[in-house]
Amino acid sequence: MPAKKSKPLVGNALVKEVCRRIRVARTLWDQHKNAGCRNERERALELYETLSEPQKEQIPQELRVWLRYRSEKYFGKNRKGNGANSKG
Repeated sequence: MPAKKSKPLVGNALVKEVCRRIRVARTLWDQHKNAGCRNERERALELYETLSEPQKEQIPQELRVWLRYRSEKYFGKNRKGNGANSKG
């Protein structure tokens, strides 16, 4: 059986999907499942970047803060070498 092709999300469906993915990532974070959290966070961030400014405002602030600040603190691109034991 061929894989089911899905339509690209737009409008409110896209906003809801971003919220859902952020919530899933937070749940995985709370369960200390960092690899799964990282994957969901990356997917949520990819979708978040496609949103317009008014759509981004529809995302609850708590979720936006978690996606941008807290998760970047641990999973951001500059994570390597930022630890207390890192050299240089």
